[in-house]
Amino acid sequence: MPRRIHILGASGTGTSTLARGLASALGSQAFDTDDFFWLPTDPPFTDKRPAADRLALMRTVFLPRSDWVLSGSMTGWGDPVIPRLTHVVFLTMAAGPRLARLRRRERQRNGALIAPGGPRAGAYRGFLDWAMAYDDPDFTGRSRRRHEAWLDALTCPVIRLDAAGPAEALLAAALAALERPGAKA
Repeated sequence: MPRRIHILGASGTGTSTLARGLASALGSQAFDTDDFFWLPTDPPFTDKRPAADRLALMRTVFLPRSDWVLSGSMTGWGDPVIPRLTHVVFLTMAAGPRLARLRRRERQRNGALIAPGGPRAGAYRGFLDWAMAYDDPDFTGRSRRRHEAWLDALTCPVIRLDAAGPAEALLAAALAALERPGAKA
């Protein structure tokens, strides 16, 4: 049975890590919405790709395949992908542990560039502020409120998982949920 799985949640919940794990376990391939949303720039994540171009690139790279795992958020621009989805996995996690995870990840990726006085320190602080606004119901960007509204409109199974534990446990929970036929977990 083909599986076209979309994994979303707040930044820092592990959507990309889970996507890579699921793709490996299912003999599929993982993709991330950031690779389609953002133009390749140095520094990264500064210039958005036009929505039509994002979708065209997705159609070229992976959408025609029978199996794939897509991580990230495509609310507001990825609606043409929705009919192709067989499952959606929604990851949640408390803000404090997410912030700690994000700080650790960004220090590993960017080191001195994001340290106080570093050339990307301001962008780093802005990113953390944006990521922590996810649970604010009045935030107009990528938010829990927007994700919940998007999820409510889906007709495919939606699997909800707490991402606070180790990546291995999250992968096991996702695989077990995917085995439940048609269940909305």
